[in-house]
Amino acid sequence: MSDSLTIYSLLTLFGCLVAGILLAWLLYGSTLHLGRKLRYLLAALRTVAVTAIGFLLFFPLIRSVSYIPEKPIIIIGQDNSLSVGNIAPAGFSKAKYAQDIKLLADKLSEQYEVKLYSFADSVKNGFDFSNKGKLSNAAGFISKLNDEYLNRNVGAVIVASDGIFNRGGSPLYELDKLKAPVYTIALGDTIPKKDLQVAGLSHNSLVYLNNEFTAEVQVQAFEARGEETALSVLENGKKIHEERVPINSAAFVKNVTVKLKATKLGLQKYTVQLSPLSREASEKNNTQHFFVEVIDARQKVLIAAAGPHPDIAALKQAIALNKNFEVKIALAEELNGVNIADYGLVVLYQLPSVMYDATAFMNKLKLGNAAVWYMVGAQSNLAAFNQIQRQVNLSGLNTVQESYSRVNSGFTAFDLDPVTVKHIESFDPLIAPSNKPLVNGEATVVLQQRIGKINTDYPQLFFMADNGKKTGFLIGEGLWRWRLSEVAEGQQDAMAFNNLISKTVQYLSVKDDKRKFKVYTSKNTFDENESIILNAVLYNDSYVPVNKPDVELVLKNDQGAAYKFLFSRTEAAYQLDAGALPPGNYTYTATTVLGDKKHTAQGIFYINAMVAEYQQTVANHQLLSTMSVQTGGKMYMPADLLKLLDDIKANDQIRTLSYEDRKYEELINFKWLFALIMGLLALEWFFRKRNGEI
Repeated sequence: MSDSLTIYSLLTLFGCLVAGILLAWLLYGSTLHLGRKLRYLLAALRTVAVTAIGFLLFFPLIRSVSYIPEKPIIIIGQDNSLSVGNIAPAGFSKAKYAQDIKLLADKLSEQYEVKLYSFADSVKNGFDFSNKGKLSNAAGFISKLNDEYLNRNVGAVIVASDGIFNRGGSPLYELDKLKAPVYTIALGDTIPKKDLQVAGLSHNSLVYLNNEFTAEVQVQAFEARGEETALSVLENGKKIHEERVPINSAAFVKNVTVKLKATKLGLQKYTVQLSPLSREASEKNNTQHFFVEVIDARQKVLIAAAGPHPDIAALKQAIALNKNFEVKIALAEELNGVNIADYGLVVLYQLPSVMYDATAFMNKLKLGNAAVWYMVGAQSNLAAFNQIQRQVNLSGLNTVQESYSRVNSGFTAFDLDPVTVKHIESFDPLIAPSNKPLVNGEATVVLQQRIGKINTDYPQLFFMADNGKKTGFLIGEGLWRWRLSEVAEGQQDAMAFNNLISKTVQYLSVKDDKRKFKVYTSKNTFDENESIILNAVLYNDSYVPVNKPDVELVLKNDQGAAYKFLFSRTEAAYQLDAGALPPGNYTYTATTVLGDKKHTAQGIFYINAMVAEYQQTVANHQLLSTMSVQTGGKMYMPADLLKLLDDIKANDQIRTLSYEDRKYEELINFKWLFALIMGLLALEWFFRKRNGEI
């Protein structure tokens, strides 16, 4: 209906009518030759037409109000998780329950708008009684309702569940936003049953090869006092540990610490098993798997020198503190028997030396892939040093000077804490060549030289790259004094010195990944309900990412079944969504061709079987009751669920609402008004012409 007729609009309409009458009088007041009735008719036509046109000019918009009724929405959510289907009280009939709740939905739909959902690890429309959901997330279900039915007339929400929610937190925190009573149907059984389970696992996800690590297993048992179980740990299917666990209480909990040793590289699968009890409610929660990635982070470091020096001992002590580094010292002729391929980093301490140039060793070093750390001192042969590498030039006489250290504030390759910086800048000076190092290329400077009290831009400790290999340079000798000065101050572990040397060695020894084709997953282990996402990146010879060639992937499971996929292109890379896959061990091989060169990448990942729904076998009706009481609803047992219909009908808060809809429309959109004006003007023109008027 319209509510636009106000005093203002009526006065305006009256003014338009007066204007129409005046215009009609001017036109037809002096046309006495026309018949009286005809004059009145023409004047009336002109008056109405002018009034309508004037009203269009003054009132282009007209406001209308309508009322739209909305019936209450009744939402029914059915828990479709495994626990609902596996644990049922005596006398419960799943078929009858399904029939009753469908009947309830049909009866409610006669008077209300009914929406049906099933929820577990995801929320789906309609009922589903298959009970195959691996998780139960009631909070996610309530949150979805809050999003979809915001500002809607939600009369009531009916949740049918056992109250065992293992994802998404407690639904109680989401109910306040719903603003509707929640009626619950209590499924499952609250009577404790005899059961044994691996309730929790705590372990390191990353360990080093040949290191020991611990796994803490939480064992729980119910209604099994006086019995005993065997806890076994298997590594890739082979038993490596077993111990007996006596159960001495009705509600038994014990944390068992198991010591294991990482003996194989790569992703290792460990299985924790508890031997089943007689007449146990469920054996599926007796086993859990966990995965540990074993890496060999140990690097071999070679300190090569012409002869003994206190600096060498100080270096070895600092490097050896990190258990992931193995240090070897080779002097003079011993270098001829060294296999460069065994080492990730070679420290050339004052080599080439004026005492021993080590030409044969240097030639082998050039052919290898090891990173090199040059340390230049008073015994260095600067001419030979300038010849074996082209990055730094120390021309001039072999004169030396004292050079203090100053930390470069712009250095970011690794962190040096303020305490370490303070110690470094207070260390005794190093003995360094007096001429300025000429650096050919881009250098990452850690320390700069301070000569006396003058801060210079001469680099002292810095890093560069040589054909993809990292190189380090230390201009100066006398490191042993640094270590000794810290010990003299009471720092028994020479913290600052060890920190600087360890981080330098670690930085130089880490290899950059220069592969042109990489394929990787976001993690090494997935749950069985997760989508498996693989990413790939392909580089050309300039290491610019390209994605024109197709990338194919072959995925194989434990049984050898192969599945082929084709990656989708992203902006500059590739991505593949392989979807959710069954539990097990999977290997993949990806291939592509760029130009005339074929690239291949391989990997492995595990998909873990989910046991969360088997971890708790006792229904939590207390939580369901709290959900109902908190929102003004009520909890029902499955046998009484049809009584819900009467309670909902008796609830005065569940009623039809009318929503007022106000809108403005332009008068010009009313076609009938246009037709009326044109009709009036046409009739007036017709009668005027017929009677000889122009």
